[in-house]
Amino acid sequence: MVKSADRRSTDKPATAATATPRTKTPRVAVIAHRKKTIGGGLDELRKLIAGYDVDDLLWYEVPKSKKAPKKVRQALKDGADLFFLWGGDGTVQRCVDALAGSDATVAVIPAGTANLLARNLGIPEDLPEAVRIGFEGRRAKMDLGKINGEHFAVMAGVGFDAEMIADADRGLKDRLGRFAYIWTGLRHVGGAVTPMKIKIDGNDWFEGDASCVLVGNVGTVTGGIDVFEDARFDDGWLEVGVSTAEGPIQWARALGRMSAGDAEKSPFVRITRARKVTVKLRTPMAYELDGGARDRVDRITVKVAPQAITVCLPETPA
Repeated sequence: MVKSADRRSTDKPATAATATPRTKTPRVAVIAHRKKTIGGGLDELRKLIAGYDVDDLLWYEVPKSKKAPKKVRQALKDGADLFFLWGGDGTVQRCVDALAGSDATVAVIPAGTANLLARNLGIPEDLPEAVRIGFEGRRAKMDLGKINGEHFAVMAGVGFDAEMIADADRGLKDRLGRFAYIWTGLRHVGGAVTPMKIKIDGNDWFEGDASCVLVGNVGTVTGGIDVFEDARFDDGWLEVGVSTAEGPIQWARALGRMSAGDAEKSPFVRITRARKVTVKLRTPMAYELDGGARDRVDRITVKVAPQAITVCLPETPA
C-alpha cells in the first residue's frame, strides 16, 4: 500500500487562543446524562455552579443521550448561552449537533466512559476545574464534522471501528468501562475487508479492499490512540485514514504504529486530509460518530463545518 503524501498546509495557529470578551452574566443551562458521574456527582456540580451566582439556572437530566437534543433546543428557546454538557462523547455529540451554528458556548464536563473531546481540549477529569474552565476559561471557535446529516466533534468511522463501538454499546461499557473497547476490538480484528471507493474533495483517492475508514476532527480518537498527529480542531480540515489491515497480525502491526504516533508509517494505513469525504461500500457496514453506533449503510458523506461551535478551554493550550 502506498502511503499518501497529500498533506495540505494551513497558516492558521494550532489553537484559537484569542479570548472572547464576556461583558454580561451568561444564562446557564446544564444538560446531564444522569447515569454518568464524575467527582461528587450532579449534587456537587449544582453547588459549584451556585458559587458563580448564577440566576435562574436551567437544569435538565436525561436517562439516555438520545433525549438530550430536545432539552438543548428548549434551553436555547429559553435564552441559554452557556451550556454545561455532563456525560461522555456520545452525550456531547448529541448536544453539539443541536447547538451547531448557534451563538451558544459549550463547557464539557467529562463524566462519561470515553471523554476524547475533553482530552483533546485539555479539560481534566476534575469536576471543580472543569466547571471553572466553563466560567473563566478562554473561548475558541471549533470546527465540527458532519456525517450523513449529523454533526460530530471528535471522529466518525465506518468498518472495524464502528463494529467495535457497536459491540461495546451492548451493555459492555456500563460493566467494563473503557476496557469494553479493548475487549470488543480484540473480537473484531479478524473481520473481513470490504471493497470500497473513497473520494477526497471530489477526486478519486482510494479504491480497493479495506477494513476501516476513520475521519477525525482532532488527533486522539478511538481507544485514546493518537492517530492524526497533525490534526487541529480549528483549521477547517478533517483528517482521513483508511486501513487495509486484515487479521490479528496485520492489525497488531497497524495498531502498534498508531500507538507509537507513527500511523502513516504503517504499510496498512493511508492518511490525508479533506473538506469532504465520500465512501461507497460494496457491502453495507455500520458507521459511528463520537463513539455512538449507527445503522449499516453502503455510503457515507462527511463534510467539515468550519468554526461551527464555541468551546471553553483551559488558559494553557492542551
